[in-house]
Amino acid sequence: MDFLRRFMAGRYGSDQLNKALLLLGIILIVVEWITRWQWMGVFILALLILCYFRMFSRNIQARYAENQWFLRKWGPISVRLHNMKLRFQDRKTHRYYKCPQCKQRLRVPRGRGKINITCPHCHHQFIRKS
Repeated sequence: MDFLRRFMAGRYGSDQLNKALLLLGIILIVVEWITRWQWMGVFILALLILCYFRMFSRNIQARYAENQWFLRKWGPISVRLHNMKLRFQDRKTHRYYKCPQCKQRLRVPRGRGKINITCPHCHHQFIRKS
């Protein structure tokens, strides 16, 4: 264990981009296994080499900048996926509507019949069935 600690000293290590590359590699391995596309192995190998290159790199500033670029691109997608997950979990107890004026997403409880919804953002009122 001490050898590994000394070897990794001054090296970048793993980050969110590396985790995403490894996950993409695993997904491509499964796709290759299902479709029997042997040529996809070259892309998988290149992905894994890139991942290990980034982990063992001593140019920490460049790897950090790459990770920040990835996080700027992935951040909005991640938030959207998280919101979709929450909406799916709430599907039996709440309904979601968009305000017709400001397009703000509003959550209202189900089973209340026709209700008057007031947008907390723009104070526009509209009637919907919950």
